[in-house]
Amino acid sequence: MLHVDVISLFPEMFAPVIGLSIVGRAIERGLIGVRVHDLLEGLEPGARADERPYGGGPGMVLRIEPLARTLDGILADAPADERRRIVLTAAAGRPFGQPDAAAFAELDRLILICGHYEGVDERLAALYPVEEFSLGPFVLTGGEIAAMAFLDAAARLIDGVIAADSRDAESFAGGTDTVDHPAFTRPPVFRGVAVPDVLLSGDHAKIAEWRRQRSRDRAAARRG
Repeated sequence: MLHVDVISLFPEMFAPVIGLSIVGRAIERGLIGVRVHDLLEGLEPGARADERPYGGGPGMVLRIEPLARTLDGILADAPADERRRIVLTAAAGRPFGQPDAAAFAELDRLILICGHYEGVDERLAALYPVEEFSLGPFVLTGGEIAAMAFLDAAARLIDGVIAADSRDAESFAGGTDTVDHPAFTRPPVFRGVAVPDVLLSGDHAKIAEWRRQRSRDRAAARRG
C-alpha cells in the first residue's frame, strides 16, 4: 500500500481529488492512503508560514520551522525501514515524467510538499532528503496543482487501480518515446470527418499495424 502525505497551505484543494476519480477509487480499494497536512497547524501561536527573505528582494519564502515540525510528525509515525521519498513541488525542479510516476508507485510512502511564493527556506534540503520536481518550465501560484498531478500519475500505476491491459497500452507505457495511437468511436462520420476505413474493416492484423504506425508517427512528431 502506498501511503501519501501531502503538506499544503491549502489542504481543502485536495478534497475533490481524494474523493473522486482514480485516486478516490484507489483509496476505496485500500491500495493507497492519503493524508493532507495543513501547514498552518505546524505554526507557533501568532506566527506566519512565510517571511521576507534574508538579503531583501521581492516575494515571500516559506519558513523552515512549520515545515520541519510537520515533516518530523509524519516521519515519527512512519516505519524507519520503509521505502519513501520526499518531494517538493518547485518551478526550478526537475521535470516530472512517467518513469518518476512509476517509481513513486513502488514506494511505501510518498511525501509531497506543496511549494509557494518565492520558494522554501533552502535549509529544508540540508535537513531532509528532499527532491524537487516541476510540471514544466513555467510558474504556478502554488504547488498544489503539481502535487495533485504527481499523486494521480502514481496512483493509476498501482496494480489493481485500473485494468492492466488499459494501463499497459497507454502513452509512455513502453518508454518515454512511445505514445498511444489515435482513437475513434461512434458515429463513423461526424461533420464530414470519417473514422479511418481500416478501423471499420474487422481485420485485426491490419488494425494492429495501423495503430503501431500511427503511434510511431505521433512519437516522431513529438520528438521533432
